[in-house]
Amino acid sequence: MSTIRELLVELTGTTEYADTLGDDVDLAGSGIDSGDLVRLVLLVEQRTGVEITAADMETLRTIGDYEEFLADRTVAGSSGGA
Repeated sequence: MSTIRELLVELTGTTEYADTLGDDVDLAGSGIDSGDLVRLVLLVEQRTGVEITAADMETLRTIGDYEEFLADRTVAGSSGGA
């Protein structure tokens, strides 16, 4: 299960919601409300250490968007060392 799907399970308290969504389904249109989207962003930041700005939030609509965003930031963060 992807990081975002795991966080959605934690957020909703059920695996059914995260399991039934395709990677390209708009989260806001799938029944999750704006408060839950903010909580999702906070969970992502807490668990991954990746900051999500208000501008970023406007572009993050699907599980795929979040996963790609995290992958890009994780690779960028890990390649900038030594």
